[in-house]
Amino acid sequence: MTGQGIWSGTISFSLVAIPVRLVRAVAPGRISFRLLHDTDHSPLARRMFCPGEESMVPPEEIVRGYELAPDRYLPITDEELESVSPERSRTIEILEFIAMDEVDPVYFDRPYYLVPLKGGEKAYRLLAEAMHQTNKAGLAKFVLADREYLVAVTSRQGALALVTLHYGEEVLPDEEIAPKEGKVAREEKSRVRRTVERMMTNFDPGKYADARRERVLDLLKKKAKEEGAVEAPPLESEEEDGAGPPDLMAALEEAMADVQKSR
Repeated sequence: MTGQGIWSGTISFSLVAIPVRLVRAVAPGRISFRLLHDTDHSPLARRMFCPGEESMVPPEEIVRGYELAPDRYLPITDEELESVSPERSRTIEILEFIAMDEVDPVYFDRPYYLVPLKGGEKAYRLLAEAMHQTNKAGLAKFVLADREYLVAVTSRQGALALVTLHYGEEVLPDEEIAPKEGKVAREEKSRVRRTVERMMTNFDPGKYADARRERVLDLLKKKAKEEGAVEAPPLESEEEDGAGPPDLMAALEEAMADVQKSR
């Protein structure tokens, strides 16, 4: 069963174009909570507050700023950002094929599935089989929203998967993490190696679960059964002109995020 599509377009390489739909491969198990007012259980709304003027700031007075130093910012407009954003595309263009085992896992970001669309099933299957037989992955770039991602397209049990990759400059150096080399007795090396070999097994993710999440869910079920839910008071009627509150977009984004997390 595939999830909701978040992008659709084509995988392109050489003269081949395969229509696909991008869907999420994982559903984060994090349980989210809304913040409520303790006295009447009204959901709290996020608003922008200016400490200098000690007042709320309406959306039309909010601008972005890049912090150059403490208390020093460089304002930038939406139009300026749009001028340097990548052009929106409907193509995942494979630039080259690589051996996936050569990619350090520190570069892996988010996994997705690529679902074939009507008319592209045969080419989709052929590409998945070819990458499986050669044990290669397609390194590609594509644009989602206003960002250009570096991605790896892989073959997974006859299906195509996609994982976004971090760019090299995003990965922090690790030179100072490993301890300096020193003398280690041969017996200690052998003992550690034997312990590792004794504990080796095949990876089975089904053996593990988020124990805290399960306990929280059990707690919520128990409270719902024994105490029931509280109800927030109805919102006051809107102004005659129909204008919503200043934080309407923030409230909508938060509500949509809650819906996505609950799926």
